[in-house]
Amino acid sequence: MTAAPSASSSLLLRAARGEQVEQTPVWFMRQAGRSLPEYRALREGVPMLEACRRPELVAEITMQPVRRHGVDAAIFFSDIVVPVAAVGVDIDLVAGIGPVVADPFRTRADLDRLPELTPDDVPDITESVHLLVRELGPTPLIGFAGGPFTLASYLVEGGPSRHHARTKALMHGDPALWHDLCHRLAQLAGTFLKVQVEAGASAVQLFDSWAGALSRADYERFVLPHSRAALAAVEPLGVPRIHFGVGTGELLDLMGSAGTEVVGVDYRVSLADAVARTGGQYAVQGNLDPALLFAPWEPLAERVREIVAEGRKAPGHVFNLGHGVLPETDPDVITRVVELVHEVSART
Repeated sequence: MTAAPSASSSLLLRAARGEQVEQTPVWFMRQAGRSLPEYRALREGVPMLEACRRPELVAEITMQPVRRHGVDAAIFFSDIVVPVAAVGVDIDLVAGIGPVVADPFRTRADLDRLPELTPDDVPDITESVHLLVRELGPTPLIGFAGGPFTLASYLVEGGPSRHHARTKALMHGDPALWHDLCHRLAQLAGTFLKVQVEAGASAVQLFDSWAGALSRADYERFVLPHSRAALAAVEPLGVPRIHFGVGTGELLDLMGSAGTEVVGVDYRVSLADAVARTGGQYAVQGNLDPALLFAPWEPLAERVREIVAEGRKAPGHVFNLGHGVLPETDPDVITRVVELVHEVSART
């Protein structure tokens, strides 16, 4: 009797480990969300943070793009600030703005407002993952958390920032406080990842969304040790780790050295350049420009084929966007891209 397929032998996990696959696996950052009418209907009247803490809702939202698009992985529906809110920080997700902190972190006394995260703080996350793993079967679930730098920026700035001025000022003006803050955030992120993996997630992604705002020197000194600590929390669990940031083309090798099997590449850098910059040490993920999903089909399809071809030169390749799905994207185009990736990458 042949054993049933399992997530551990899925295309995603094998590609992440650099093993040969029959076709390139594909999933999309923000594949679960506002581009889907069924998501908008389900979320109507439900605040984002509340939606992230209701297991039945989380499971349904996470499953929607798997059913619709036929992607090779599910990404856990949550938000990077969920663990921050779970330990008592007054933070809200404001529509059209993003995370907003009522009382920004500026002094050493503020560290007292950021206790360690424990699994008991997020029992609903464990329940959500259990529900999903049962429903997904052999399709892997990717857990995720926000990188310490990105979380710190929201806490210090009080919300989204174009220039991260207060964040950089704290980094350089009080390095000891900065490192203590990021140490706590690394614990928070690492524990959040670990909770998801121990509940059944097959891989994780650390989103350091705004790390591209930093120079290499500042990233290496002020961020890398903390990203490494967050990713190290799940190293003993043996799941592939993906590390992604926006505008991080100059940091790809450093991000890989944080302790990851897969380096996420945004759309500003070709996969060929990403492989060269990382010395061919890691699988790569990416990197279609999300805006191209609005282009006519032929140029979009041509770019998809180019990315698949570039990915063949990497130790492993997971097709994705170079950032998240934009809310106005036509879901049918996403489905067509999934089908095309599978078609042109299939090995005969």
